[in-house]
Amino acid sequence: MDKKTSLPMKIVVYAIMMGYAVVALFPFLWAFYTSLRPTREAYKLNFDLSNLSFSAYVDLIVKNDITRWYFNSFVIAVSVTILGVLLSTMAGYALARIDFAGKNLIFMCILGVMMIPGQITMIPQYMLLNRFGFVNSYVGLIVPFVFNAFNIFMMRQFFMSFPASLEEAAELDGLSKIGTFFKIVLPLAKPALTTITIMSFMGSWNNFLMPNLLITSRDMYTLPVGMASLNSQYFSFPNQTMAGAMLLSAPMIVVFLIFQRYFIEGVTSSGIKE
Repeated sequence: MDKKTSLPMKIVVYAIMMGYAVVALFPFLWAFYTSLRPTREAYKLNFDLSNLSFSAYVDLIVKNDITRWYFNSFVIAVSVTILGVLLSTMAGYALARIDFAGKNLIFMCILGVMMIPGQITMIPQYMLLNRFGFVNSYVGLIVPFVFNAFNIFMMRQFFMSFPASLEEAAELDGLSKIGTFFKIVLPLAKPALTTITIMSFMGSWNNFLMPNLLITSRDMYTLPVGMASLNSQYFSFPNQTMAGAMLLSAPMIVVFLIFQRYFIEGVTSSGIKE
């Protein structure tokens, strides 16, 4: 905030920001508080801290395959993130730096894909994956989500603003195109890479519709699909329902808190200028 800003104005601005933070965090904090309360008190609007415990979490984990669902979600999310970020970065770099026939047409197609709602392609994807025998498999839950048009678009825009002189200098020093990409370009693209990494991980971790369509075996459930299957069982137990929501949210919160600085840099930065 500008040093010339008056004290009353600063107080007003910070008060508004704190109010917004409270409003934004309250549902999460209340859900966590509810998950620690006994079932009989879960609906009561009071702040009795004497009976809080993690029994709802223990009951949820012991009676269900939560650890298996966590493992499935972790394997799928990490695989989608690593492969997706690698391919999106290479594709974005190629569209920004390499001249080849049909480059603009490919980029227009990528923009077109971004405008198509994912629900429209769900049934064709399912039919294709079913024909190849990828239903109820990690392959079917990973491969369709590796390609991300938005990530390619974002990396392409980042590399378009990236100074080509750095790459030219590296190549003059004897680095190959691939060496320049991995040793010069990628380290300087850390903010953009972190942004698409977080978005890819969160998108894959939260993905429900397509996995719900592709998975019929309980052992292959991802955490969102597994939690949804427990809704009817725990509908009358709001503390366990909220415990499930907390278990689902925890990895995303941890990932975002660790990488939030790079995420904000990636979103706000327009790249390195000449």
